[in-house]
Amino acid sequence: MTDTQVGIIGAGPAGLVLSYLLHLEGIDAVVLEARSREYVEKRVRAGVCEQPTVELLREIGVGERMAAEGLPHHGLSLRFDGADHRIDLTALTGKAITVYGQQEIVKDLIAAHAGKGLPIEFEVSDVELHDLDTESPRVTYRDAEGNARELNCAVIAGCDGFHGVSRPSIPGVELTAYDHQYPFAWLGVLARTPPSHEELIYTHHERGFALHSMRSPEITRLYLQVDPAERIENWSDDRIWAELEQRLETKEGFSLREGPVLEKSITPMRSFVVEPMRYGRLFLAGDAAHIVPPTGAKGMNLAIADVRNLSRALKALLRDKDGELAASYSDRCLRRVWRAEHFSWYMTSMLHTDPNADAFQRRLQLSQLRYTASSTAAATSLAENYVGLPFE
Repeated sequence: MTDTQVGIIGAGPAGLVLSYLLHLEGIDAVVLEARSREYVEKRVRAGVCEQPTVELLREIGVGERMAAEGLPHHGLSLRFDGADHRIDLTALTGKAITVYGQQEIVKDLIAAHAGKGLPIEFEVSDVELHDLDTESPRVTYRDAEGNARELNCAVIAGCDGFHGVSRPSIPGVELTAYDHQYPFAWLGVLARTPPSHEELIYTHHERGFALHSMRSPEITRLYLQVDPAERIENWSDDRIWAELEQRLETKEGFSLREGPVLEKSITPMRSFVVEPMRYGRLFLAGDAAHIVPPTGAKGMNLAIADVRNLSRALKALLRDKDGELAASYSDRCLRRVWRAEHFSWYMTSMLHTDPNADAFQRRLQLSQLRYTASSTAAATSLAENYVGLPFE
């Protein structure tokens, strides 16, 4: 049996950033994670960091390696009609994004925890949350050796993702879920080859959407729109490269650098929000409360914005005995969440080829793309959302 102020379920970016923010405020926390340390440090997920995310990681002292190895980007390309149309993020907003893999952020945060002796328990199982509607919630679980354990808390933070135990621990009648399924999925590829372009390329093509991204000067990240029913076994490396060549080609000519495929997988796309993001002394953050399609590069950044909000609410609640910020946590987060949901839906709808769309709808897509690429006002709106709205 262990006592702590905050029990954090999940050692992804949300849980680890929250734990470290609380540490800086003198608030004790214990992080519980179902996977091994090796797994979470190698789990490839998001790679685009908004400027507010970069600034926060630098502010709390875990941004040194990101500053050295991250790739700052000042623009992105919308590719359609066989040509690139650059959106100059920095000229339009004064801000930029940084390409730095989520797993690298997780490594940096785990190292920071280890350096401070902050507790993270990996490979826990049978996690259950209890007494959430009281001021003394608790977590029961089995540790990595299989021993039954109990964690007594003042607050529990559910940062364990869409499939975690936190959200299902809330009585269904207390929640309203908003869910939207998209008629396509992403086939994601990680390849050992230098990027073929210095910036991200978002491509609208009659054969389907494609995205050229990167994780480092030696590793390229690429995506193809596919049917959600597709099986990865049907996509040989040769087929993937051939499809990427077709979708990314331009009238002027585009040379796609190929290389060994390190990983490939297919991920369905959905939008999901649950309201409220709090029940009693359980606070949800990140994918436990909301999912966005990856087109807008918002998932990890939205999770970090949540826990920035939550850390301030818990500081006020636990240290200053002021519950006002805790009471308004969900409403404050959801304003940003719904903005990110809309932007992610907008990018997804504008760029993907909807198999159910008629010719009229597809011409509207091209009209929107052409307007966005030619109008300073439209491009500024895209850029402002893409680089990240302020956390406050």
